[in-house]
Amino acid sequence: MAVPKRVFVGSLATETNTFSPLRTDLQDFKDSFYAPPGAHPPTPTLCSAVFPVARERARQYDWQVIEGTATWAEPGGIVNGRTWEFLRDQMFEEVRAAMPLDIVLLGLHGAMVAENCLDCEGEIIEGVRRIVGPDAIIGVTFDPHSHLSAKRTDNADIIVVFKEFPHTDFVIAAESLVDLAHRTSTGEVRPRISVFDCRMIEVLPTSREPMRGFVDRMKALEGHDGILSVSAIHGFMASDVPDLGSRIVVVTDDDASAGDRLAERLGMELYSFRGRTRPEFLTPAAALDAAAKLTAGRGGAPVVIADVWDNPGGGVPGDSTIVLREMMARGVTDAALASIWDPIAVRTCISAGEGARLPLRFGGKMSAAAGEPIDAEVLVERVVRDAVQSFGTSVVPLGDSVTIRVAGISVVLNTVRSQIFSPDAFSNMGIDPLSRKILVVKSTNHFHDAFSRIASHILYAAVDGPYPSDPAKNEYRNLTRAIWPRVEDPHANDTGQERLHVR
Repeated sequence: MAVPKRVFVGSLATETNTFSPLRTDLQDFKDSFYAPPGAHPPTPTLCSAVFPVARERARQYDWQVIEGTATWAEPGGIVNGRTWEFLRDQMFEEVRAAMPLDIVLLGLHGAMVAENCLDCEGEIIEGVRRIVGPDAIIGVTFDPHSHLSAKRTDNADIIVVFKEFPHTDFVIAAESLVDLAHRTSTGEVRPRISVFDCRMIEVLPTSREPMRGFVDRMKALEGHDGILSVSAIHGFMASDVPDLGSRIVVVTDDDASAGDRLAERLGMELYSFRGRTRPEFLTPAAALDAAAKLTAGRGGAPVVIADVWDNPGGGVPGDSTIVLREMMARGVTDAALASIWDPIAVRTCISAGEGARLPLRFGGKMSAAAGEPIDAEVLVERVVRDAVQSFGTSVVPLGDSVTIRVAGISVVLNTVRSQIFSPDAFSNMGIDPLSRKILVVKSTNHFHDAFSRIASHILYAAVDGPYPSDPAKNEYRNLTRAIWPRVEDPHANDTGQERLHVR
């Protein structure tokens, strides 16, 4: 009887905005998601879908799955050194204790930065490789808003990146990784990784063209002519790291030359999209003007306005008051906003209780660029302990939260930072999203899939604030490569080999 393959599964993930006024510590991981070995729930999180998928495939593939810790912190500022070293070393100890291993599956984000470490995921994968040796298979999932270093590709056998933005396919990516790891372990395939450096950084939503068609073409290539997987890393412009920027990752069945050619072809196609992938970004005033015209004199589905740069999913606090102030100044009513991160204001409202009226100062605490705090008489409409919202099948914590009514607008205040993914961020807080003419959400594009199902129109409001949204002007110190838009033609003097990395 064959001996089951020993498979370790672990996840350590966050997305670091190195320009953020926040700092990230162990409590941030515990507030968002922390599951010790064996305690991962049946539902996935964004970066830990490898856990439920590996469990599901274990009997089919004759695997003995050994689970390590899975943890995720809401995107924020630089991870402090003690937290990083504790979580890294904890994973290494769990891998050592699980030896011998045939396969290691890691759910990582790809844009984690800590004190004294600009490439956390590279250090994790390299460290795991030292422990398990050259013959064990290491497979990794990444978020597309990540970086990719040679240290990562030199030590991983398989890399699969979510293709969609919004990230509706994180479970699909985990399934692809698990299946490829199994096929590799049986000798059916021999993965080779090819990477092309697109030398650009841009916002690349896949809910619209040209990225929609590009992703569909990537998917169509997989499973044919020895192409095992195709991924696009978008990059994360709020991280000052050497490997900032977009890349194409192609995994072939032992055909590096074909992988190189395909990666370069797709990479240059992606590069050709620069400057024309973003939706139209309006000022808050223009967005509210448009919403007023779209909702004038009629009922029906709400207009959704995304406050794209005050997005906790990009590592900023999420306590900006700028859009809300504009709404109040215009006398907007029949509207709701989610959310403003303010634990102090939430605690005060909980103490007052549902139905209480009180003077409250809220928002605008963490950054001079996020607007002044609002001082107003508010009504506490709803108090919810340990509030949550949905992101696909994932459950996302908001912490103790309250809904207040201020100047005729319902506003969700929360204690655990999170961008807004789903209309149930409103309904779980006592707000019927379909009953409001205008919904304002703090998110760049992850809201789009769920809200597009209920919205009459979606508008994007861009407010200059704590998020470094202009890579041409961002004060990068660790980025030395030429990338667009900092350089008009960063490929002008390339030899080709400078843009490719193959393992």
